[in-house]
Amino acid sequence: MYTWEELIRLYRLTVPNIPSNLQPRYNICPTTTIDAVVEKDGKRTLESMRWGLVPAWWSKPFKEFKLATFNARAETVAEKPMFRSAFKKNRCIIPASGYYEWKTIGKEKQPYYFTDKHEPVLSIAGIWDEWTNREEGKSLTSCAMLITGPNMFVQDYHDRMPVLLRPDQIDRWLSGESGRDVLIPAREEMLQTWPVSKRVNSSRSDENDATLIDQAANLL
Repeated sequence: MYTWEELIRLYRLTVPNIPSNLQPRYNICPTTTIDAVVEKDGKRTLESMRWGLVPAWWSKPFKEFKLATFNARAETVAEKPMFRSAFKKNRCIIPASGYYEWKTIGKEKQPYYFTDKHEPVLSIAGIWDEWTNREEGKSLTSCAMLITGPNMFVQDYHDRMPVLLRPDQIDRWLSGESGRDVLIPAREEMLQTWPVSKRVNSSRSDENDATLIDQAANLL
């Protein structure tokens, strides 16, 4: 797991003296709250956001927002009405120690945990937006992660993967200078993976349960 100090160094967060309340979480589901690095007025901060983007132009009540917007496809993010405005002006990075993918084996889906072989943090390219609930006058900040086709390593497990930014791509992504040119699969040698408990298939599993990322003994 990464530390607050590692996030400060990697992303050059502007206010490093603010105490972090980061806690390890091992079973994060769409529509829950996650952390994302944003750059506003030349300052970088780590902000809490809903995982599942609600665009600023959404005019209906929030309860009518039923769309799955936690992932945005690299091939269409610049054109899709749901994402194109955020892609143009609101970039973010979603830090993660790893992520899960599910591989179909026979009639069952087996989860696998993917993480970097050498670094503690995966920098997932994301977009964000701020929507105002007109009924309550409250704002909601939300985000989506960018996904692309798999590299040769990941394709044995899944047909998509998150866009994982290199450290030298962070500045240009957050500033909006990078386009879809960086929304490509990570290099094959970057990741490692192992099978984990099928308990991660359930939203009822405890997000504080560190054993969820342990290698499943029955698949060794």
